[in-house]
This record gives sequence, C-alpha cells and structure tokens, in this order.
Amino acid sequence: MDPGPRSLARPLQWAFAAFATLNAGLFLTGTGSTVFRDMGVVGYSLATVMSVLAAVRWDEGGRRLAIRLHLVMAPAQFLFGIAEPVALLGIIASLVILAQCRPRFPHLSQRARRIWLTAHVGFSVGWLGVALTMTVLAIIGWTADSHAMRHGAYELLHVIDLAVAIPSMALSITTGLVISLRTKWGLVKHWWVLAKFAISVSIPLVAGTVESALADELALRTADPAGQPGATGVALVACLGAFTAALWAATILSVVKPWGRTPWWRRHDVKPASPMRLRA
Repeated sequence: MDPGPRSLARPLQWAFAAFATLNAGLFLTGTGSTVFRDMGVVGYSLATVMSVLAAVRWDEGGRRLAIRLHLVMAPAQFLFGIAEPVALLGIIASLVILAQCRPRFPHLSQRARRIWLTAHVGFSVGWLGVALTMTVLAIIGWTADSHAMRHGAYELLHVIDLAVAIPSMALSITTGLVISLRTKWGLVKHWWVLAKFAISVSIPLVAGTVESALADELALRTADPAGQPGATGVALVACLGAFTAALWAATILSVVKPWGRTPWWRRHDVKPASPMRLRA
C-alpha cells in the first residue's frame, strides 16, 4: 500500500472528519426516519473518531484504519441517505479517499470470484428490473384516468422505492466494489469499470435528492381525487426513464468492455528499462 508522495488522503481524511461531525449533529437534530437517523448518528460519530485517529497518526497503521473505515462507510451511507440525502455525498468522499490511499487487496479465489460475480449480476439485474417497474408505474400514474389507479400507482412506486430500490442499489454497488477491488479489473484501471461505477453512484445521488421528492409529492397530491400529476408527473417519468437508460448503458459496458486502460494505470504498468551493460 503506497499512497504516494503527493497523496491528498490525509487532508481529505481531516475534511471527512469535519463532514462526519456536521452530519452527526444534523442527524441528531433532524426529524423523521427514526431508525436510519439513529444509525446515522452512531455511524457518523464513530466515523469522526476513527477519521481523527487515522489523520493524526498518518503512518501505515493510520492508512489501514482509513481504508477500513471508508470500505464500511461507502455502502453504509446509502442507508444513512434514506434519512438525510446529504449523506450520499459522503459516498463520493469515501471513494475518493480510498483511491488516494491506493490500497492493494489480495485477489479473490476462483470460487469466491464466481460467487461474488453471480451475486453482482443478480443484484444488478434486479436493480434494472426495479427501475423498469418504477418507470412503468410512473407512466401509469401520469396517464391514468381513474383516481384509484393513479393514486395506487404512485403509492406502490413509493413503497418499491423504499423497500426494493434502495437495497438493490446498495447490494449491486457493494458487490461491484468487491469484484473490482479484488480482481484484475480494479476500480480505476479501466475506463469501462470507472464509467460503470460513476453511473451506479450517480443514480442514488439523484434519486435521493430529486426522484424521491417527486414521488413523495405525487403520492400526497393524488390522494385528492381532483389532484393531477401535471408537470411533476412528467418530471418523474423522465427521471426514472433516465435511470433505466443509464442502467442499460452500464449493462452494455459490462458486456462490451470498451476504451481500454486509463492513462494513469498505463503509466503505472510501464516497467523501467533494464540498464545497459557496458562491454569491456
């Protein structure tokens, strides 16, 4: 594990400690989603302590502590984001710090790789299926003439969003991280892996801040028989349609694997030439 002389890992670790402290206070004083809010208070309080400890003693032990912390916090903040969408920004912060630490993990055995790959494919297909289902429900809610069908579609969409979409996102991204970090593909070695991961992370960020708010508003608005989806209904259809298209793009990337290696990993793989031997 070599973070490199110009690594930003340590200052970013201090920044994450501040972020975790602010979030712990935000979760403590907020309202709603009690279980996930309590999880956020505990999680960010522990993250603050561990971040400070890692930043203070930034040696081999400190870097290892930071790596372990962010391997846990990256997926955990999906759950925290249910209570406060700002927690989703912490996912990006954790992944950036991990990249700056440049951890090296042992490769999975062939059997373990097959198990993790099967799980990742299954959860990814499930996530795509959930996105398609939610898009269809959004279209039904927007076009239905019957109040019962219109409101029922948005109510069902809201339930699926919380009970199915969020776990599917978290499990798909977590299994993808394990495969990328513990196989030859890496997370930033190949453009297609990096692009697929960017798609996977961007969807929950938009979903937590935009899509969930639209779905909640429509479920409340259409409770009134006279309530109409209007432009909000169109926006929800467009948002979920974009999610579905993005997940199809990620699926295509997994099959085609285009673009080759990223430039910094091409440089990393170049071996120095052996010194020429002078002949007498």
